Amino acid sequence: MSIDAEVFRARLERERERLEHARAAVNHATSLTEETGDLAIGAGDHLADSASETYMRELDDGLGENADHVLAEIAAALQRIDDGSFGTCVVCGGPIGAERLEAIPYATHCIDDKRALERA
Repeated sequence: MSIDAEVFRARLERERERLEHARAAVNHATSLTEETGDLAIGAGDHLADSASETYMRELDDGLGENADHVLAEIAAALQRIDDGSFGTCVVCGGPIGAERLEAIPYATHCIDDKRALERA
């Protein structure tokens, strides 16, 4: 069964757009101190409020880093479509398989090689 690279190109481009919007939503233009005011605990400040703000900022930063990682994977997959190597395992050179690409359209390993990689 052959794969239609252009169908996957469209999916990857949609996912790239979605992730770029998500990343923009979690990027902060100002520092945590500017966003929340002075984080020093004073008479009117509550420790839990400061902790919550810090936690949410850390969560946003992690989501942004994950989006950056997946965006790089998507860019590489689009490049593989352009050069004709999309859907080919980087380890064995065999086909990745349509089911795997449906689940992870930027996959670089067939399922057997991915399992072997994870066991190592």
